[in-house]
Amino acid sequence: MKNQKIVIIDYDAGNIQSVKYAFERLGITPIVSNQEDVIRTADKVIFPGVGEAAWAMNSLRKNGLDQLIPQLKQPVLGICLGMQLMCESSEESNTKGLGIFPLKVKRFTKDRKVPHMGWNQLEHLNGSLLTGVSEKEYAYFVHSYYVPCSKETLASCNYILNFSAALQKDNFYASQFHPEKSGSVGVKILENFINL
Repeated sequence: MKNQKIVIIDYDAGNIQSVKYAFERLGITPIVSNQEDVIRTADKVIFPGVGEAAWAMNSLRKNGLDQLIPQLKQPVLGICLGMQLMCESSEESNTKGLGIFPLKVKRFTKDRKVPHMGWNQLEHLNGSLLTGVSEKEYAYFVHSYYVPCSKETLASCNYILNFSAALQKDNFYASQFHPEKSGSVGVKILENFINL
């Protein structure tokens, strides 16, 4: 586990430092890179994200990362905006995504406070990414857009409506919440990802 090459994709979008620290606490020093050869040769890839979807996609395109990410064969974990960018499209600035998950990202309606921010419960858990995590355990969310529940959903959460808290398709995994900020639950999920 400790000698794996974990690469965090660097495209100027947010929470890279907190993700890096989370892995360092597990005894792994990840590489932060936007270089294709470094990313392709990783054992595992982390695709983090915080910010606005159209800006983030433009940032990915600058280094050809929009073409690279969907081609990756090793386990890839998208986090927060990273998960949303892995979908077909987002209502945020009508942004075309990477198309890994055949899903459309939607904006929460305004009848409750947006963004959905803080601790909320994970429900209907399945899949190896969530091994050892119990129903109704809490994770930390910050988002104004959501991915509807689908056959790719590994866990759901309820805020205004039920939405996907985690997804999987083939070697691609994703979480809407921030595992790096979710305490012991997040640690377990990152360990599960490392052990895939």
